[in-house]
Amino acid sequence: MGILNLTPDSFYDGGKNQHSEKYLEAVASMLLDGAGIIDIGAQSTRPGAKQIEAEEEWSRLKVPLQNLIKEFPNALFSIDTFHSSVAKKSADLGISLINDVSAGSLDPKMFRTVADLKLPYVLMHMKGSPATMQINPEYRDVLIEIIEFFSEKIQELQALGVNDIIIDPGFGFGKTTEDNFVLLKKLAVLQIQGMPILAGLSRKSMVTKVLGNKTLDALNGSTVLNTIALLNGADMLRVHDVKEAVETVKLVEQLKKV
Repeated sequence: MGILNLTPDSFYDGGKNQHSEKYLEAVASMLLDGAGIIDIGAQSTRPGAKQIEAEEEWSRLKVPLQNLIKEFPNALFSIDTFHSSVAKKSADLGISLINDVSAGSLDPKMFRTVADLKLPYVLMHMKGSPATMQINPEYRDVLIEIIEFFSEKIQELQALGVNDIIIDPGFGFGKTTEDNFVLLKKLAVLQIQGMPILAGLSRKSMVTKVLGNKTLDALNGSTVLNTIALLNGADMLRVHDVKEAVETVKLVEQLKKV
């Protein structure tokens, strides 16, 4: 899953894809490098990010989505949003998946919308909101709390008829560096009902804080963590650097064959 941010303030590439020639070029490159899904977001969810309303988010998304779906009719696009109205409008244009960092907690209409749309849904764990999630996050036991969280959310979704669910532990979303590495080490524990696991580790602070480098220099560290995630049960990777992630997948697949 290649990341396409249409935001002015995302933590790594904010403002990079504001113009049509830039985002069309970025998607063409990711598809050429082997991305299976392009995940499009117009609202930053970096720690401390200010939440924007659905209307503003859609104003950033509408034209790029139309252009991308027209330019790449055979590509699979997901929409990274926690607004149900944005999910619905994006689905009407032809996106194939909904990626909600809030797992329905920031918009009570989201689960019903997903059920009505009958699209696959990425259910991600986040403690709090992007604005507050990294202000001293605490757990009695991070693994137990996240398993309980997913069990409750999955039950809600299945009661509405939603079964095509992808689980994302939410690395960096309301978690300390130690919490993140506990989740990475024990990732296989989240294999619930055979649902695929999505790992979003790309260039996050769990890399830079340990290595003492900057986001710009975090590709090698991201590749290491992506490798560990695949070995520990991840089925999908959400990344900024598609070429390197595809190579990682191929090498881990080869290792698993022998």
